[in-house]
Amino acid sequence: MNFALIGAAGYIAPRHLKAIKETGNNLVCALDPYDGIGIMDSYFPKADFFTEPERFDRHLDKLRRLGTQKIDYVSICSPNYLHDAHMRMALRNDAHAICEKPLVLNPWNLDGLQEIEQETGKRIFTILQLRLHPAIQQLKRNIDDGPKGKVYEVDLSYITSRGNWYFFSWKGDIHKSGGVATNIGIHFFDMLGWVFGDFKGVEQEINLPGKAGGKLYFEKANVNWFLSVDENDLPAEAVANQKRTYRKINIEGEELEFSEGFTDLHTESYKAILNGEGFGIDDARKSIEIASSLRR
Repeated sequence: MNFALIGAAGYIAPRHLKAIKETGNNLVCALDPYDGIGIMDSYFPKADFFTEPERFDRHLDKLRRLGTQKIDYVSICSPNYLHDAHMRMALRNDAHAICEKPLVLNPWNLDGLQEIEQETGKRIFTILQLRLHPAIQQLKRNIDDGPKGKVYEVDLSYITSRGNWYFFSWKGDIHKSGGVATNIGIHFFDMLGWVFGDFKGVEQEINLPGKAGGKLYFEKANVNWFLSVDENDLPAEAVANQKRTYRKINIEGEELEFSEGFTDLHTESYKAILNGEGFGIDDARKSIEIASSLRR
């Protein structure tokens, strides 16, 4: 398959480059306003590169019309607030979209994207990699097989240290990233909804630029949650081991260990998408509704 990539200089782009390569496909062209992307040499040095979206869009259209190297999939790793426009660009050019989380910042924008899917016959896929993590899959099986009607008590903490740059970038702008709860929490919200069922409500007790927390209520769980990009929130054990990221999920007093096995999940996600089994708009809706409700 022929791929295009938007956001080639972004933090998450190398995982997409690796996934395209490891699934035996070809990157034809890439877009990013920042041109320092030597990482491309490690994967697809012959790919065409653009810094302007207008010229990139024109190139996709030209490839489609010529029929040579027509793009089959556009992988989207751009800032959150641009995802909607870039998915539309992909589908307009007769390609499927593979978009990082969150697909959009507000759930009502999903309806418009589904209309475009119907108009073009192309699909929008997203990366919900925690659903592919063996430990999370086992947790879901345990909850599904557990006592009917039981509501579990869950504690979730995720601290991933970021420097001062974070607050000066688009990630620190709530209108562009959706805020810290959306930017670093969206995949956890998806995982919680996937495992514990329907979303019932939220209470936000901490709402600061670099951290957020409170309570989430699901059909099968009450969740105390805390998310932070402040290294001062790291527990002593993480600091002692010189780790800048800390993940912890505690269910009924029992800790779920899932700190390993993250780096290959994008490739597994691509395999599923290429086999027609990827996650789409409806799968992403619940986590976007949760994150949007926090902002409102």
